[in-house]
Amino acid sequence: MIRVKFFGALREQLGCDGLELADVSLADTQAVRGALIAARPEWQPQLSDERLWVAVNQTMAQWSTTLADGDEVAIFPPVTGG
Repeated sequence: MIRVKFFGALREQLGCDGLELADVSLADTQAVRGALIAARPEWQPQLSDERLWVAVNQTMAQWSTTLADGDEVAIFPPVTGG
């Protein structure tokens, strides 16, 4: 089981704050992105944005980070401010 959480404007755009993926064969964070798009094709424009950041178990990660059963993946847009 992989827990996925969405933050910031992305959460609002998707209309979802998170979900669980039961397929523990998801090897890395990029596979999670692909599984989300396959399950919800309407999310493809938002989730395909290369500027999105990803964290695994509350630690910043890359889109190639390996996952294990029980991991939490957080996806959020880049933060800007001034």
